[in-house]
Amino acid sequence: MKNNKKTKIAFLSTYPPRECGLATFTQDLVTAIDGSGEMDTKVIAVTNPGNEVYDSKVISKIAQHEQADYIKMARELNNSDIDLLVIEHEYGIFGGEHGAYILDLINNLEIPLVTTFHTILSKPDPKQQSIINELGKKSEKVITMARNTKPLLKSVYGIDPEKIEVIHHGVPKRPFQSRESMKKKYRYENRQIISTFGLIGPSKGIEHGIEAISKVAMDHKEVRYLILGQTHPALKDEGIAYRNKLEALVENLDLSDHVEFINKYLSKEELIEYLQLSDIYMTPYLGKDQAVSGTMAYAVGYGKAIVSTPYMYAKEMLSGGRGFLAEFSNSDSLAECIKNIIKNPNIKAKMERDTMKLGRTMYWDKIAQRYLEVFFNITKSTPKIEVAS
Repeated sequence: MKNNKKTKIAFLSTYPPRECGLATFTQDLVTAIDGSGEMDTKVIAVTNPGNEVYDSKVISKIAQHEQADYIKMARELNNSDIDLLVIEHEYGIFGGEHGAYILDLINNLEIPLVTTFHTILSKPDPKQQSIINELGKKSEKVITMARNTKPLLKSVYGIDPEKIEVIHHGVPKRPFQSRESMKKKYRYENRQIISTFGLIGPSKGIEHGIEAISKVAMDHKEVRYLILGQTHPALKDEGIAYRNKLEALVENLDLSDHVEFINKYLSKEELIEYLQLSDIYMTPYLGKDQAVSGTMAYAVGYGKAIVSTPYMYAKEMLSGGRGFLAEFSNSDSLAECIKNIIKNPNIKAKMERDTMKLGRTMYWDKIAQRYLEVFFNITKSTPKIEVAS
């Protein structure tokens, strides 16, 4: 007798209304998979402090710093009708030293596991290395979003390369709006808009972006730099101090007409509109090891001319001349890249065509199909272990 029951996938991650990039990523991926009609998806939300009100997609919660919750969740999954667990792994999401509590879950888990890595450090400490190594051993597949991270996963973390799948970060597909119509809507007519968006924290290097704008604005009075996003909620006092430092820098450099802070957590629709009105997108990040950047993915997805520091994901996404890479912590280098784009419309137009060409392959409906292929192959070849009642 044929079994028409849909495969059931559970995602362990943060989830809206929690305000973080990982939560948005998970929601978008789950929505795209649901849109295919081929699998049933559920979410197990990692909570901290745990007072969020979730929609019906969330079937259970884990309190981030409660070690017993991880063991309990493994047992619940073993006795459920879930066919596969997908862990969205990011530092700072799970409890214990470097998120070690996740090992309590996977070491007690009896259903197939897939892990998606959102950060891959090139020089982890021994604890970090051992956690990723263990996740790699226990997972049927591991997913990374950049090809240039595969050698790291093999050589640094000892993960079998046959297990590694590369799947782009997804991008929402929205109707095209002209740059000029969006500028008019937001009252930026006749301005050259440079933008940076995301949760604000010291690793973003925005001080170097502001300093670069001070150099660009000497010759280009029309430049306006939009710093889009609120302070990262996990950083608390450190994040507030960093934002205060940035605001003081703008005042000291007399850039009030050239730099604007939009201090709020933006919806996807707002982010996309700001991207569509932007002439240049800039990521002046400080960390070399960033394996994926949702903001960079969006900028590529919407065909932007991009200036970035050469962190891991940026080097891959901007290869082949799709954007300019500036030196880390170097405002002069960032400024030269920006000026080059402003002065050369042909270079800008080519960058936009090239990023858009790549971006079209990153829409969530296409990305969801890649995930579905991975999940189907696992659930067909690795049946769930029956747990005695």
